[in-house]
Amino acid sequence: MACAESPRWLLTHGRAREAEASMRQIEAASVNDGQYISDVPDSAAITVRPEKEYGYLTLLRVIIHTYPRRAVLGGTLMITQSFLYNAIFFTYALVLTKFYHVSNDAVPIYGLAFAVGNLAGPLLLGHLFDTLGRKKMISGTYLISGSVLAFSAWLFDAGLLNAAGQTAVWIVIFFFASAGASAGYLTVSEIFPIEIRAEAIAVFFAIAQCFGAVGPILYGSLIGSGSSRTGLTIGYLIGGGIMIIGGVVEVFLGINAEGKSLETVARPLTQVGQGGSTS
Repeated sequence: MACAESPRWLLTHGRAREAEASMRQIEAASVNDGQYISDVPDSAAITVRPEKEYGYLTLLRVIIHTYPRRAVLGGTLMITQSFLYNAIFFTYALVLTKFYHVSNDAVPIYGLAFAVGNLAGPLLLGHLFDTLGRKKMISGTYLISGSVLAFSAWLFDAGLLNAAGQTAVWIVIFFFASAGASAGYLTVSEIFPIEIRAEAIAVFFAIAQCFGAVGPILYGSLIGSGSSRTGLTIGYLIGGGIMIIGGVVEVFLGINAEGKSLETVARPLTQVGQGGSTS
């Protein structure tokens, strides 16, 4: 089954006949599901001049000259969430066994518990990113998850949590962080021109992984032998603080893309004439 963006990709790459066939397939599927695609007004029509391929130099030009603010936004969202995830995933087994005296055999059970929160977040909050809006939800989920992680650092350092309480805090963090991080990935794919969306998300993902690789080194040096809570507390504060930075950047640079066509959010590279966003 063709996805909704397939006709766009085919058309901008000079494969108009395949784009028409793909669109007919989508329309037929929507009718079978009891849904109907509304007609697009002539005022929204655009003209494109197809090209066969778009290299990384094209992506670099778009990032530097056309959408530098969006590049900062996309990079920040993807990098900051990697630090929050590393702060927990890299340390949770140590925390459970060293400080809460959980047996090694029981650690995966606790991991399964906060994995549920990781799944529940996008499932329960996902629709709000389209109804309440991208900026509100992404910034909110980043700020909440980062703040809760930072607050949990104080609770952990003060010895106010046990294994169950610590896991409950992790569940809350992941509930919001996973929804925000998922939207962060999708943000990169929707705020750049449709011709280079796949390249954009691949490049920004790779950049985020490079920064994310710093996490194990950083947290490893902070943890040391694992005999003191101080290093872990600092690590949680760093992870939470960086996640909060991601939320703040979304507040100022976020794009309200909900309910808009991709061509409206970012002007296609192949478009002839005016139209689309250049912010």
